Amino acid sequence: MKTDRGLDRAIRLARIQHLLHKNGRGLTTRELAHLCGVSVRTIERDILSLQTDLAVPLTKRGDRYGILDSYLLPPVSFTLYETMALTLATRLVLRQTDEANPHTESALIKLAGMLPSGACDQLKQSAKNLRKKPHDATYLRVFERVAIAWCTQRRLKIRYQSLRSEETREWLLDPYFVDMTGAGFSTYVIGQASREGRSGLITFKLDRIRDIEILEEGFEIPPDADLDELLKSSWGIMRGDETVVKLKFSPQVTRRVKESVWHPSQVIEDLPDGGCLLTVKVASTLEMSPWIRSWGPEVEVLEPAGLREEFRGWARKLWEMYTN
Repeated sequence: MKTDRGLDRAIRLARIQHLLHKNGRGLTTRELAHLCGVSVRTIERDILSLQTDLAVPLTKRGDRYGILDSYLLPPVSFTLYETMALTLATRLVLRQTDEANPHTESALIKLAGMLPSGACDQLKQSAKNLRKKPHDATYLRVFERVAIAWCTQRRLKIRYQSLRSEETREWLLDPYFVDMTGAGFSTYVIGQASREGRSGLITFKLDRIRDIEILEEGFEIPPDADLDELLKSSWGIMRGDETVVKLKFSPQVTRRVKESVWHPSQVIEDLPDGGCLLTVKVASTLEMSPWIRSWGPEVEVLEPAGLREEFRGWARKLWEMYTN
């Protein structure tokens, strides 16, 4: 029973930290007691333990306790295999990042310190190369505030300029998810958002956020919210009604096409000439088009008709360009 009580207390201490992170205006001991299902006296002992035993940087304004936004996450250890998996993931991030980010750089350096010397040197060099990319102070400020709001479940107020508009609009945003896509070297935040005349689950590109403020209000992510389910039809990040795309690949590239799972919905059929037919259901062909073009004359768009006509026009322009 003593072990059970110790485990319950450890869980409660972690929950108190999460609740304080999440509630920007702070919580009283009575509110914490209600949320944790214990007495006020128990919460008072827990707060003392967090401050003295665990050195958690709690703040106090009046009768409300809070926690510093800059508080570091608890340390964690990785196996050699997990470290390699993280290294591969960071390499992907580096390839899809087009601006310097000191937080990504410091994460790489910390990860490098866990690796054998050869791998350590490679990762440190990657961190140095990241530093050479263009600096964008506005983007970095947005990145930092989205990170805080996403981790602590705090509402954001943003001013956003969409791609086809010259004006910015004010939105209230509950950041449910963050994601990155190689199409356009971009990072996105997805969540429940609202402004005058519109609301819903909306995707925002971090580069297009012109101003950002973390509000005191918290929010709850719906238990059925699932990023992979939300984006299961997307080629990258765009959502919408599914479109069936059929692509005919030449025998010269069929083996390469078969080596990868390009989309969860894909079906590959062999053709008599040694080529293959790839069928996918995607939410938007806009993000998929650059990938199709990368195959050059080794692929033919069969469906949908609109996409086939788009590629016919593109091929015609290329012909005119290279024959004049």
